Amino acid sequence: MADIQKEQQRDELHRAIWAIADELRGAVDGWDFKNYVLGTMFYRYISENLCNYINSGEIEAGNADFDYAKMTDQEAEEARDDLVQEKGFFILPSELFCNVQKRASGDENLNETLETVFRHIEESAKGSQSEGSFAGLFDDFDVNSNKLGATVAKRNEKLVKLLNGIAAMDLGEVKDHQIDAFGDAYEYLMTMYASNAGKSGGEFFTPADVSELLTRLGTVGKTEVNKVYDPACGSGSLLLKAVKVLGHEGVRNGFYGQEINITTYNLCRINMFLHDIGFDKFDIACEDTLTAPQHWDDEPFELIVSNPPYSIKWPGDENPLLINDPRFAPAGVLAPKSKADLAFIMHSLSWLAPSGTAAIVCFPGILYRGGAEKKIRQYLIDNNFIDCIIQLPSNLFFGTSIATCIMVLKKNKADNKTLFIDATKECIKVTNNNKLTPENIDRIVDTFANRTQEPHFSHLAAYEEIAGQEYNLSVSTYVEAEDTREKIDIQQLNAEIAQIVAREEVLRAEIDKIIAEIE
Repeated sequence: MADIQKEQQRDELHRAIWAIADELRGAVDGWDFKNYVLGTMFYRYISENLCNYINSGEIEAGNADFDYAKMTDQEAEEARDDLVQEKGFFILPSELFCNVQKRASGDENLNETLETVFRHIEESAKGSQSEGSFAGLFDDFDVNSNKLGATVAKRNEKLVKLLNGIAAMDLGEVKDHQIDAFGDAYEYLMTMYASNAGKSGGEFFTPADVSELLTRLGTVGKTEVNKVYDPACGSGSLLLKAVKVLGHEGVRNGFYGQEINITTYNLCRINMFLHDIGFDKFDIACEDTLTAPQHWDDEPFELIVSNPPYSIKWPGDENPLLINDPRFAPAGVLAPKSKADLAFIMHSLSWLAPSGTAAIVCFPGILYRGGAEKKIRQYLIDNNFIDCIIQLPSNLFFGTSIATCIMVLKKNKADNKTLFIDATKECIKVTNNNKLTPENIDRIVDTFANRTQEPHFSHLAAYEEIAGQEYNLSVSTYVEAEDTREKIDIQQLNAEIAQIVAREEVLRAEIDKIIAEIE
């Protein structure tokens, strides 16, 4: 029953989001518009989250009718310092989402009101432990953008619709909701826009099915991990899958990620809050992971999951410091300047805990190309760091149709073998994309966990076998594809041909007879 209720709530939520999108469509490109919807949802979420926190404390203390939203700003100010320490931020009652939304249609300066509110929220965290989590969070919510409308009046009209649309969403009481409503809405929005935005949106988003597969591969046999890390975390969907797979308590010390794109970095921090991850439980940084890693003090990580950008450029051997960097030095060679893929692999391996697992989506070329990439592969195999290579179906990701792979790394393997899994057929077609079903994910994870061999699906290759193949790690080298062509019986075919030839001779004789008669 609860499952049906969950699905109904989810459907209602998705319909409401689509309605807002429809209402504002045309004015703002989908991918930009997403920032407005998510920004407004985030504003509503932290307003309700703060109210909920204060009200429940007062109700427990016996003040049954207490409502923070009805307090005066002056009275509320007295609690500012304590709240910033406990929640990481502070919002005045007059600046709460519910109160700004109620006044919105009559507020000629709504754009300025929102700008002030957002500034105040960010400023409330300044000088506190949560400052880094809130700084610049609303940067992509530009209330004065021409994208919203050519005049202030038109922009405000759109902003009123936006506030009303988000207010009307049935997100229920945060504490009573059957689904992780805000987090679910976020994921739905990202999926909706990534699929429509192609490359521009898709590069920031790992679909939920692939995220789940990576996280389950990384947590086989575990009920908890110390920390989760993603060196190219995008909007954080992969980091947060650990909550879905292990539960909130299953990640003891928090979520760590680095993202180079500032818009996506802001989305990632918003996403953390929307999934009820406290400011003291996540540390997301905005910098280039390969040349300026920000989490030296936090490594090693027990779970690393990532879908780094494919074949991007990086300084490589042009930067003399990188070959001595403890992350890259062990392989004795750097990934090529035009293809940083294996630099992400080496970085992840370096920061992986001895008892940990890293599951990383890879571009297939890194498994077979020569040169520096081959030397890095040899280092990884010679030192027994590669646990498994999985070939995925094509068309799983938005904006690219290539068939990607997953590389699973471990530092303390029980054997000296590498498992190869050909999962190219493990999917169903949904509109233009392929999708992994729960059954597909189960089959891959079970094969991985048990290290089982199955003809045409999986093969456990010994070190000597891989070395004998010149360190080529393509799955097709080790797992023979099933020959689905029809088997032909040559003898039967020859007999049929002989019959056809004999029949042809009879017909020819008859035709000759008819022609002779006519002549």
